[in-house]
Amino acid sequence: MTAPTLDSRRSASAPGDPPERTVLPSVRRVRRRNSVLRHGGLILFGLFMLYPLAWMAVSAFKPGYLVLTDPSLIPTELTLENFRNGWYVGNLSFLVFFGNSFVVAGSAIIGNLVSCSLTAYALARLNFRARKVYFGIVLASVMLPMHATMIPQYIIFSELDLVNTFIPLVLPKFLATDAFFIFLMVQFIRGIPRELDQAAFVDGAGPFRTFWYIILPLMKPALITTTIFTFIWTWNDFFGQLIYLTDTSVYTVPIALNALVDSQSNQGVGTLMAMSLLSLVPILCFFAFAQKYLIRGIATTGLK
Repeated sequence: MTAPTLDSRRSASAPGDPPERTVLPSVRRVRRRNSVLRHGGLILFGLFMLYPLAWMAVSAFKPGYLVLTDPSLIPTELTLENFRNGWYVGNLSFLVFFGNSFVVAGSAIIGNLVSCSLTAYALARLNFRARKVYFGIVLASVMLPMHATMIPQYIIFSELDLVNTFIPLVLPKFLATDAFFIFLMVQFIRGIPRELDQAAFVDGAGPFRTFWYIILPLMKPALITTTIFTFIWTWNDFFGQLIYLTDTSVYTVPIALNALVDSQSNQGVGTLMAMSLLSLVPILCFFAFAQKYLIRGIATTGLK
């Protein structure tokens, strides 16, 4: 009994049916081998990228003298001494620093949501003179490095005697200085049909009521994306907070971690790893909760 040939398979199919796609065994073997190599390479690259995080987590539970002398991910001794030693900076516990970080990050989120949404609505919907020029300035400021404006901002806040407060970290957020989020929201609003604005205008609604009752509820994916990125970037910000916060009572988590660094002691590294691990907990919890909204927001904003 002979195996069916390609011609016999084609002749067996009914008239009008699409031709059956035939894959030779050698082609299947090549595809399977490429798939194994590709996935194996990705797994190795993922393990390479995760090694620093795993080393930090393991080092947090190692005795201080083993942190730099034993690079293994399987600790021979476990201890919680690093957490006890690093919980206090001066006379203040890390709960104070976590609270300060939540205040700064929460205020930054509110500021960006209010100011960036209003600015984006004006640039996307309202007709006023030099609107395109203003939007071009916004796009140009996206490419402007933060360090170019750091010194002038510090001089202004220093003259206003606002250094060592949270105001220099929060006030710019209420003035729509994060151009990336403005651009993101402008692109999203442009995808909303203008007929909704016209219908609201016919019903007697002005620009602000149209924004509040029509546009803003439809901007939920863009607003959630802005919230997530603002929280992560503000929580992890070190340079800006290091410049403006000098008193221990107003330290945020990144500045408090910097205070724990002791380059002359191996035990200080273990303490730093323990507190760094704790500082990641809010980020991981926030990201795990908002991951589906983040993906949905990016997929439905200006990147579509």
